[in-house]
Amino acid sequence: MESDPTPISPLAERDVPALWDGWPPHPMIPLDGVLERQQFAPWFTAFMGLMLAFVLFQVVISPLAVFGLLALKGVSLATLAQDLSTLYAEESRTLLIANTIGQVLGLAIPAWFFARLHTSAAAPFLRLRPPDAGLLGLSVLGLVALMPVVQWLGTVNEQIPLPEFWRSLEQSQQDLIEQVLSGDLGLVFSLAVLALTPAICEELLFRGYVQRQAERSMGVWGGIVFTGVIFGLYHLRLSQLVPLSVLGVYLAYVTWRTGSLWPAVVLHLLNNGFAVVLASYVSARPDLSMQDVEEFEVPLYAVVAGVALFGVIVRALHARGRALHAPPPASDVRSSTLRAY
Repeated sequence: MESDPTPISPLAERDVPALWDGWPPHPMIPLDGVLERQQFAPWFTAFMGLMLAFVLFQVVISPLAVFGLLALKGVSLATLAQDLSTLYAEESRTLLIANTIGQVLGLAIPAWFFARLHTSAAAPFLRLRPPDAGLLGLSVLGLVALMPVVQWLGTVNEQIPLPEFWRSLEQSQQDLIEQVLSGDLGLVFSLAVLALTPAICEELLFRGYVQRQAERSMGVWGGIVFTGVIFGLYHLRLSQLVPLSVLGVYLAYVTWRTGSLWPAVVLHLLNNGFAVVLASYVSARPDLSMQDVEEFEVPLYAVVAGVALFGVIVRALHARGRALHAPPPASDVRSSTLRAY
């Protein structure tokens, strides 16, 4: 007789609730953490995880890191309050390092901590497993096809009326980002703090922890859409909410369909890295400006071609992922949260 490709009897014998994942080497994830024993609803813990991470990153750790690093350099709080534009110009490297510290301590580590409160197998819970090479390649091609669509959606989104104070806030944020990128920070440093760090830290939180819990509450497709929209809102840029949400939904879909967080990390890195390299190139060209890039309109034929190509790639990605994913176990297995993927 052939052996069962997805052995689950040890968990059943121990009467441990489990989460069906279907990807080797841990297709069944034990739900033996304190939050599971207390039977907190997955949607509630996802919301609490998001709120805690947001407060830690934006309100506590990053500001403290800024104050601490500047104090070590002899910059007084009075100087900080009086001239923010000069601060961004002269201390941009320090501010980016503080932001990196905030993302690691406020996003990535809390995501791992919350996962450990659900299970002793935090890595598979967060989908930290090697991806299939073919699925990874198709995911990258899908991002390339999606980019003209995302750019076009950004142009459309900007036409939606917003309160003037919000547009002024977004413009000031954009000006500060451009001011930082135009500084002499070095391409490697900029890629590390503006592309690599967000790719790892944000993915651990959103596509790792939040998506897993959202799927448990809303099902696969509900969890994918929810995670994508929350990702768009998290950036606090309503004028870019639609394209950011579309990117977030695609990253969430890729994470689920590949069974691995790493493809989303790679796509996030490529997307942010392209923006950093483009900004670096524009800053080195006196005849170009970021406003020229932002005002570039994608031809309609490129958008249509992107949609068509994206559909073909996603269909191939879905078929390959489905073929590699193990079917759910028999219905008589003892588990409180089995999901048929």
